[in-house]
Amino acid sequence: METEFDNGVNHPGTPTYDESQIQVLEGLEAVRKRPGMYIGSTGPKGLHHLVYEIVDNSIDEALAGYCTNIDVDILPENIISVRDNGRGIPVGINENQGIPAVTVVLTVLHAGGKFGGSGYKVSGGLHGVGSSVVNALSEWLEVEISREGKVYHQRFERGKAVTELTVIGESQQDGTLIRFKSDPQIFDETTEYEFDVLQKRLREQAFLNAGLKITLNDLRDENAPIREEYCYEGGISSFVEFMNKARGYNRLHPQVIHLSIIDGDSIAEVAMQYNDSYNENIVSFANNIHTVDGGTHETSFKTAITRIFNDYARKHNMLKDNDSSLKGDDVREGITAVISVKLKDAQFEGQTKAKLGNTSMGSLVNTLLNEKLVPFLEENPQVAKAILEKSINASRVREAAQRARELARKKSGLASTRMPEKLADCIWTDAERTELYIVEGDSAGGSAIQGRDRNFQAILPLWGKMLNVEKARIDKVYGNEKLIPVVVALGCGIGDDFDVSKLRYGKVIIMADADVDGAHIRTLLLTFFFRYMRPLVDEGHVYIAQPPLFKVSKGKQHRYAFSDQERDKYNEELGGNADIQRYKGLGEMDPEQLWETTMNPAFRTMMKVELDDLTATDETFTVLMGDKVEPRREFIEKNAKYVNNLDV
Repeated sequence: METEFDNGVNHPGTPTYDESQIQVLEGLEAVRKRPGMYIGSTGPKGLHHLVYEIVDNSIDEALAGYCTNIDVDILPENIISVRDNGRGIPVGINENQGIPAVTVVLTVLHAGGKFGGSGYKVSGGLHGVGSSVVNALSEWLEVEISREGKVYHQRFERGKAVTELTVIGESQQDGTLIRFKSDPQIFDETTEYEFDVLQKRLREQAFLNAGLKITLNDLRDENAPIREEYCYEGGISSFVEFMNKARGYNRLHPQVIHLSIIDGDSIAEVAMQYNDSYNENIVSFANNIHTVDGGTHETSFKTAITRIFNDYARKHNMLKDNDSSLKGDDVREGITAVISVKLKDAQFEGQTKAKLGNTSMGSLVNTLLNEKLVPFLEENPQVAKAILEKSINASRVREAAQRARELARKKSGLASTRMPEKLADCIWTDAERTELYIVEGDSAGGSAIQGRDRNFQAILPLWGKMLNVEKARIDKVYGNEKLIPVVVALGCGIGDDFDVSKLRYGKVIIMADADVDGAHIRTLLLTFFFRYMRPLVDEGHVYIAQPPLFKVSKGKQHRYAFSDQERDKYNEELGGNADIQRYKGLGEMDPEQLWETTMNPAFRTMMKVELDDLTATDETFTVLMGDKVEPRREFIEKNAKYVNNLDV
């Protein structure tokens, strides 16, 4: 019996692997060959990343103390213009390359003022590939530099200089202007920028750099230009106020607690304020980069505030000797906090810079809280009392939830292998091959059960609207008759007990009607998964089924349409005057139709639920499902244009 590989001996038809197969990519060819390695993807996220890279260079100038204004314009044809009033990129001849320094910055990877020397003490663009990568992935890029009284210009196309650096005028103000057009050969999905995406990022950067003015202009529609200006003298304290206001929270104490410390080239800054919600909202940054996975600075913050509030509570007899200490979750209930550190030689874990690894910053944050938060609480006893009363109440609720969990296990079978009565389980038991449809209503559930492939598809019908967990603490979740069947069917627990390795189905598919009630059911379920089963979403197990809205029939031919546009298209393809059936709900489909359109893996359309921005997702759930009406109304008015085909 021959083996597939034979110790390096080439089999017939196998390409030769020798020195001739080693490919060396020069200049920026590697970036164009593998753009995803440098910007993450060539989809919308990577497209917007180009703007961030250029803006980050201007912000580095602000961090160095030389830039106060940054203007970002979205021009017609989706051309981006970024102008700052920093020092201007150097234009002298680089000794190593023999060409102007600006040309080096824009055409050579790992070139810039962030690798040694005193150009920048603190910088977010630590990989040093920003400008050159943008240049490589642009159809064209132009740079204008105002420096030492002169204005210099150079043009590049797909990463290569097509003109020399020349003087084109005079200027009394220094700064850099970069204009570029993303390359459709690279970004074949879209080259159109979303104003809201850029707005969020630029506003965030203005919060993190107190006093820096960032202006965003959308000039693509000359009849309706949009201008936004961001400048926050309060810095991250303003950021905390903004987040609380956006979520409609009531403040537990009037002022934001702002703490900062400087140690050599390192700075640690914290702003925090408690509110009346049950959620924690902590965002952290290192050198203006959002560390979505936290790191030493965020971990140290959480550990320190837990210790400090416990010590204060015992010192002032708010916790008695026989009382249990407050847990971290108790102390963080209702907190909105921003942690921002700035340091030289930041060490980020992972390609996406999502987690800070410098242990020194953990120590600095710990020192900051010991030296500044402890005396603040002593000097502001009313604030300390309000926070601790909420934390102690959260502790009592947590203990009540523990008792409710034990009771729910006994009553509902959470701890047993007995499945919910309404669950129509599948035959296969391999989670990688199975899927659970959570279906709105008994009627649709009946059709799904009859139409499914019972080998790998399980069906769990739900009836009525379930508990809105955004308005309820965890002790109310346990024992809820609408939620417990979902928990039991999935088999992986809830909250602190959640263990994704015990998940019984690889895909959890929400299938609800394409109307307002169906959208509400989906949102309630997604809120539940996000708050109490987060790894289910993080690891990509949650999907939303897409049932058709219309059946377009003529004679023996029929099409299923998922939008008004598709309906009209199919009607025209069938010669017009087709019979059009509007599905008001899943229950109107017979089992064969439901299988054919929504459940058959060969033809169905599903949306995978992914977390792209944890902070934005948290805010959206809070706004949509929280108590406050005004933020919800504003959200709906702003996003109504994205809603199609709902019966409203």
